[in-house]
Amino acid sequence: MVCDDRPGIVHAVSGAVVAANGNITESQQFSSADTNTFFMRLQVMAPVDREAFEQALAPVVERYDARVQLDVVGRPLRTLVLVSKAGHCLNDLLYRQRGGQLPIEVPLVLSNHADLQELASFYSVPFEHRPVTDAASKHDMEQRILEAVDEHDIELVVLARYMQILSPGLCAALEGRAVNIHHSFLPGFKGANPYRQAHARGVKLIGATAHFVTSDLDEGPIIEQNVVRVDHTKDPAELVSIGQDEESRTLTQAVRWIAEDRVLLDGARTIIFR
Repeated sequence: MVCDDRPGIVHAVSGAVVAANGNITESQQFSSADTNTFFMRLQVMAPVDREAFEQALAPVVERYDARVQLDVVGRPLRTLVLVSKAGHCLNDLLYRQRGGQLPIEVPLVLSNHADLQELASFYSVPFEHRPVTDAASKHDMEQRILEAVDEHDIELVVLARYMQILSPGLCAALEGRAVNIHHSFLPGFKGANPYRQAHARGVKLIGATAHFVTSDLDEGPIIEQNVVRVDHTKDPAELVSIGQDEESRTLTQAVRWIAEDRVLLDGARTIIFR
């Protein structure tokens, strides 16, 4: 639930839950002083169907002019994964999906290279290869992404080391529904080859950043970040290997929070109810 902040919201929502004979099993809220916005996430057990629960909440929604999203806890989120050649993030997502550790359902993997077809097949996930070699083929690929979103009722698009910059039009179409993993601790070392940049600067920490996709490269609202300590003995190849573990961990955590409806947007930042 998101609305302008004012007194009485928690009391009103709690009263509506009680009126529906519901029991609140988890409750988190945050008031943003910067935007005067109130954010709330509830988990509720109620002996009524969704329509009846929506009706119970309707007076509160109207009174506070709130945006409310209702979902069933644990429902797998329909997820399209975009990849290129690196398979570590895809492998982690599909492994955890298959093991029931990640509440997503991946009906399709789309790629501009054929390298990861065998990996997707191992997890019995359909794989589609669309080469991107020029502006025309890039446009075709982006059209295919949008088609796949519609065909498969996609709720989240994950760029799991998809090494293509999305056009502003596609970014706008997927606003708030696409997450990217950047192999660096943003805002440092943006763009390509961040590990080589990090090695050249002699950094002592490397990391990864999962963020929402926007038309500004690597500038979207940050969802999750992780770092690991390194030293001068690590060459660029070792930094890549270490960093890939952080990328997988960071992206999977971000996807999990999104799938569990724990991520809310507050302008250029996110509110995460862990």
